[in-house]
Amino acid sequence: MQAVGVKTYAEFAQLLEQKPAEFDHLCNTVLINVTAFFRGLPVSFPATVAVVLHLSPDYPSVLVDVLSRCTRLPVCWAADGERMKRGTVYVAPPDRHLVVERDGAVSLSLSAPVHFARPSVDRLFASAAQAFGQRTLAVILSGNGYDGSGGVAEVHKLGGVVIAQDEASSEFFSMPRKAIQSGGVTYVLPLASIAPAVHRLVALGTAGGLDGGSPIAV
Repeated sequence: MQAVGVKTYAEFAQLLEQKPAEFDHLCNTVLINVTAFFRGLPVSFPATVAVVLHLSPDYPSVLVDVLSRCTRLPVCWAADGERMKRGTVYVAPPDRHLVVERDGAVSLSLSAPVHFARPSVDRLFASAAQAFGQRTLAVILSGNGYDGSGGVAEVHKLGGVVIAQDEASSEFFSMPRKAIQSGGVTYVLPLASIAPAVHRLVALGTAGGLDGGSPIAV
């Protein structure tokens, strides 16, 4: 964040409150991949969406505020034991794995980090696949490291669909690359095409099922 003039999460939150236009610009700079994805989803989107980003546990996170400004879908922190609802975005809190149970409930875990990450994309993807099988649609966006590749393989093995962001539109391609190398990715798409593809797949019923909608793991 220092490159765009904000050095701490406290300053980030202050910018949200005092200068919303500048906050929007900063979000587009820092979280361009995630915000672009959510801006591309319609308000009528019927799926349940679960989101994992590698967040620092040392600072209060404003990610829910960021995403709420990018979509008309309701966005909230995932709460332990809560049953997920269609058309809602659930965000993994910092320092907690987001695990999807077979009944559609959320479980937050303090178990060991996976690939040095907690929350872990692998834990989310694998649990969603084990809960919902071929109804799962996983999306892996630009990022560093190789978290997500094991979960992608699990989604693929259990019949789900996986979309990875392509190299040309990725600022950091190591996460999508590792996912693609796992052999479990169904489609490799530029960032601008991912949300429309997700919407189309859900609308066509290629992936669909949780309370009438698909569980989408991002």
